[in-house]
Amino acid sequence: MAALVYFLSLLILATFNEIISAEKETLVLLDNLAIRETHSIFFRSLTNRGYTLTYKSADDPGLQLFKYGQALYENLIVFSPSVEEFGGNINVETITQFLDDGGNILVAASSSSGDILQEIATECGFELDQEKSSVIDHLNYDVKDEGKHTLLVADPSNLIKASTIVGSEKIGPLLFRGNGIIADRENPLVLEVLTADSSAYSYNPDDEITEYPHVVGKNTLLIAALQARNNARVIFSGSLDFFSDEFFNSPVHKAMGGVSAARSGNEALATALSKWVFKEEGVLRVGEVEYYKEGETRKPSEYTIMEPAVYTIRIDRLEGGKWVQFKADDVQLEFIRIDPFVRTALRPNSHGMYEARFKVPDVYGVYQFKVDYNRIGYTRLYSATQVSVRPFQHSEYERYIPSAYPYYASAFSMILGVFLFSCVFLHHKDPSKDKKE
Repeated sequence: MAALVYFLSLLILATFNEIISAEKETLVLLDNLAIRETHSIFFRSLTNRGYTLTYKSADDPGLQLFKYGQALYENLIVFSPSVEEFGGNINVETITQFLDDGGNILVAASSSSGDILQEIATECGFELDQEKSSVIDHLNYDVKDEGKHTLLVADPSNLIKASTIVGSEKIGPLLFRGNGIIADRENPLVLEVLTADSSAYSYNPDDEITEYPHVVGKNTLLIAALQARNNARVIFSGSLDFFSDEFFNSPVHKAMGGVSAARSGNEALATALSKWVFKEEGVLRVGEVEYYKEGETRKPSEYTIMEPAVYTIRIDRLEGGKWVQFKADDVQLEFIRIDPFVRTALRPNSHGMYEARFKVPDVYGVYQFKVDYNRIGYTRLYSATQVSVRPFQHSEYERYIPSAYPYYASAFSMILGVFLFSCVFLHHKDPSKDKKE
């Protein structure tokens, strides 16, 4: 019996470990296996954080993202900018389905990006510039540039102001060499992570400029991101070299002077971006939700109009693989019927939960306690709880309403007037009748 229990325990433990490891299964598609060596620092950082990386050539005929309708991987890394067509059953449609199922994608392009990466970018709300184009900046390039001014020194001040995406540590100057990205400004889900300087533009450096460049200045994105409505995440970099060991370890010396560093900030930014896109950072969840009448502790079946209500919610944040209390001062609660009747701030209480106290509106109907927290870099936090609000019962109304005192006064004055009139009418004697008698 003891042996059976021991065997079952080992089986359960093995199954649990398999589930945990499957949560970080990552497929890495490469142009060639040499990229595994030239980008070893980046891949090693993922392995050290517990990811299981499966390296495949992008045109491998045995590639598959799904099996029996289930995703085989949680994350996808595409470091194959020159691929014209993926092998196996991977195509733009399957990658889109992978996103729809909640998968996360990290894509690195280059000046030689093929049409399939263009299509993937379009599906995500981005647009890559034409093939063989590079971002050029004649004022912000490194001294190691070969004369085409395509090895850019990107200023960290051009990064998006969101520590959950780019990290909280100070980042040094960045090296970039690759294609420019254009974002769909009408898409509210697209994030401009790193923009070029105002002097940059995207064009083929080997051609004479005969027409206005497709993208110029601050509209030129070097790195873009997307967080879908199902909280799936995408990072799209215009440069594969950005994640290379060479750029990680390279010193930075701006040719025009003013900026120099013994080591670029590429590694710090790449690590922060990988943590965000693979949902190690910026992940929120709704915990326990409670609502009750003030002075009580159990949930009511319904509220009565004008009653004092109390609402509490627990919000957790994933940090270092553990769920901890999320702290913010901009979380709001809405009490909604069709439109919000009450909008109030949620404040942390002594029990580690957010709390709001308010008076139920003087309008009965079916309402919702609604918390919709949507901030840059965080997964969307949404919680809706439906409750009913009824009017007063006939026995619950006040016997005398202060606002009706004028009507009460008019009624009693009428009664008094009728009484006085009756007295006068009954007891008044006509003197003319007494004389006739």
